[in-house]
Amino acid sequence: MRILWSALLFGAGIAAAQDATKLAEDPAVKAALEAAERNEAHFIEEQIRFCQIAAPPFKEEVRGKEFERLFKNLGLENVRIDQAGNVIGVRPGAAAHPNLVFAAHLDTVFPPETDVKVTREGTVLKGPGIGDDCRGLAVMLGVIQALKDGNVKTPGTITFVADTGEEGLGDLRGTKNLFADSLKRQIDKFVSVDGTGLSITNIGVGSYRYRVTFKGPGGHSFGAFGMANPIQAMGRAIAKIDAFEVPANPKTTFNVGRVGGGTSVNAIPFEAWMEVDMRSSDKAPLEALHAKFKNAVHEAVEEENARWKRGPVSATPELVGYRPAGSTSADSAIVITAVSVSKIFGGSGKLGEGSTDSNVPMNVGIPAITIGGGGVGSGAHALNETYDTKDSYLGTQRALLLAVALAR
Repeated sequence: MRILWSALLFGAGIAAAQDATKLAEDPAVKAALEAAERNEAHFIEEQIRFCQIAAPPFKEEVRGKEFERLFKNLGLENVRIDQAGNVIGVRPGAAAHPNLVFAAHLDTVFPPETDVKVTREGTVLKGPGIGDDCRGLAVMLGVIQALKDGNVKTPGTITFVADTGEEGLGDLRGTKNLFADSLKRQIDKFVSVDGTGLSITNIGVGSYRYRVTFKGPGGHSFGAFGMANPIQAMGRAIAKIDAFEVPANPKTTFNVGRVGGGTSVNAIPFEAWMEVDMRSSDKAPLEALHAKFKNAVHEAVEEENARWKRGPVSATPELVGYRPAGSTSADSAIVITAVSVSKIFGGSGKLGEGSTDSNVPMNVGIPAITIGGGGVGSGAHALNETYDTKDSYLGTQRALLLAVALAR
């Protein structure tokens, strides 16, 4: 049976590769691919321009308004901004379905005061967010323009989205809103362009993020000695978290990333807090880790109160971020197609895992992947992030051919 299944997958892979190659030779698609290469220099300039429009966490409005204008200028229909700030535009096909959502995120990790100026030296661009995800946004615009230039007709519809809240505590709010409200029950396939290279991500790493606040009466370190201490309760919780055993495969992780509290070295604190991140590429171990974390906090408080009798201290865990885990099978049509298309443009077809907008559709069973936008990037989330534009047009061409292949 295993041999038969492998043979079927091998055959499906060959068929997908043949279909992709044949599709690339279609006159309209070929014209679009040529336009993508021809237009690349323009969209590199656009990448620089809109990357210099700040889009800090939860403040993507200005860049979003610019994408609303660009979507309209490129001829997309029903262009609008939804309640989460997502910019949505439709390129109708012969039918409303299958509806492929093709997305890239507007936001960056950088605070409002960040200098977002982009510099250029030869083929290398340098600036905050230039690769993540200004490159994805530029690829999306390049695909829309090339489809228009080639007059490509697709059997299904492509809905383009510049979404919000992909980074950090943005908590994928833009994509979550697409599936819960703006495009609820309208999405058949989902592709996110995020980052650089010709990567393919088919496994979505899920995460829980908590801020836990410990509170107590507080008091003088000498005069009130014997009173339960919020920081000591937090220390107990951290020690318990540190002792967690987690699987190496699927990779499952935990981290206490920030702590704070107290007023003075000679005062029993009345408050302390910690921020905790837990991740896994599989739902089951993530949920198991989540349960252990909650138990650790509860037990730490009980132990601190039992130790000192006076107090008491309490703990309030606040969920500040949740990214659902999910995956799209390596033998699914969308992944097989992405691999075969990528190989046409020199990609390895290797599959990877990460935390992206695709987590949301993966979690609810919608075929989804995240792809890189070509070129070479380094220093993502750093102020000196760089993007090398050498042969970057291959990323746009790969995304274009994939979009056409999936809109059917």
